[in-house]
Amino acid sequence: MNSSEESAVSGMSAGRSAMRMGPAELVQAAAMARRFYLEGKSKIQIAEEFGVSRFKVARVLETALERDLVRIEIRVPAELDAERSDALRARYGLRHAVVVESPADAEETPDPENLGEVAADLLGELVDEGDVLGLAWGRSTIHMAAALDRLPPCTVVQLTGVYDAGTAERGSVEAVRRAAQVSGGDAHPIYAPMLLPDEATAAALRNQTGIARAFEYFDKVTVACVSIGSWEPGISTVHDMLSDEERAHYASLGVAAEMSAHLFDADGRRIGRDLGERCITVKTDQLRRIPEVVAIAGGQRKAPAIDAVLRSGLVTSLVTDTSAADYLLTAGAAPKPALSRADPDGV
Repeated sequence: MNSSEESAVSGMSAGRSAMRMGPAELVQAAAMARRFYLEGKSKIQIAEEFGVSRFKVARVLETALERDLVRIEIRVPAELDAERSDALRARYGLRHAVVVESPADAEETPDPENLGEVAADLLGELVDEGDVLGLAWGRSTIHMAAALDRLPPCTVVQLTGVYDAGTAERGSVEAVRRAAQVSGGDAHPIYAPMLLPDEATAAALRNQTGIARAFEYFDKVTVACVSIGSWEPGISTVHDMLSDEERAHYASLGVAAEMSAHLFDADGRRIGRDLGERCITVKTDQLRRIPEVVAIAGGQRKAPAIDAVLRSGLVTSLVTDTSAADYLLTAGAAPKPALSRADPDGV
């Protein structure tokens, strides 16, 4: 087709959508659409096969869509909300955001169990052979570990102490062992409480052989899985471990969220840094250097805390539910992109 013919066709294109397609046009459009959408051929390849220009191929494919000759459907499992997921990823500058439907009967329940199942599938995508996977304490990470059914060979290390040393076997330690069993890699659990009475006791525990060995892996972690707690009873393990006087002190500093025993205000700034010195946990600067930090947290009650931690820049990916996502998508001014991993100021 020469240039004058191209111009004529171009001039007619606006009106062609109102015209009926004849049988020959329909057959050709169907054939081109089959080549493009099902066989994966390029427009140039199709143009060569049919002896037309690639511009005509593009117009034919466009007309096929307009006439419903081709229908494109984007399908994801019913429990996943693709629209909210993409909006949340863009708003917080996350690498991955996965939003699942909130259970109908769990409006006030933080971290529905189905979050762990979806997070387990996400880890199956993110973890590569030879990675070091870090797991922090939290009900959501425990649910995630229980749901794991595939992981490439990797080393698994515990990133925090446990809520109650007496229940270690049923909590973080078991989660680390479960993940290592699925992957076939080594496990490095931590048999120690997360919170100690004072800095000296915490420092002494960090020097114990087994704990020190786990700490040596913190700078090697490539993928981490963490939980988020809001500052209220039953939704933050750190909150529940502190005395009434200590809770009041940190509340006066404006604490809005807790992650791996680190406290944050509503703007994502770290506060109460002295608490971290009493804890067996990965440091925030170590978390910041981990390429992929996946937070698992959901529910309306946790939504403000999730927003605060996302604003810190420590998290790169999030698995949450629709009730939390609806809050996050309208929560105040748009935050700084998390992928900048900027170090927030704190006290």
